[in-house]
Amino acid sequence: MQRMIYLAYPYTHPDSEIRRRRFEGATSAAATLISGGHIVYSPITMTHPIDIVLAGAGNTLGSDYWVRFDEAFMNACSEMVVVDTPGWKESKGIQREIDYFRSHGKPVAVVKPHELASYKVAVRSQ
Repeated sequence: MQRMIYLAYPYTHPDSEIRRRRFEGATSAAATLISGGHIVYSPITMTHPIDIVLAGAGNTLGSDYWVRFDEAFMNACSEMVVVDTPGWKESKGIQREIDYFRSHGKPVAVVKPHELASYKVAVRSQ
């Protein structure tokens, strides 16, 4: 079975410009992993544009709205990669996702952005 990575990146913030930059960071991180041959699901990449349509420009539905969607994909993914970028430790959404992966016996790796290009398999837990 092909391993599939669930990519965690902080998103929720009251400033819509910060949310946009985080979307771009998550998308860039996903692209880096994909270019390394990985199958990646990036929830921020998928939901940010939809969130703008549903909540309106400058607003957000928040991570609680997306829990049902996230869990469906977390169930399908074999491991989680958390990008070690400012805000991840404070992110309630990322902490919820880590708890989900750990409770299902799936590995969680915290990876610095410059390490994504050489990422192989989840070997570290956070």
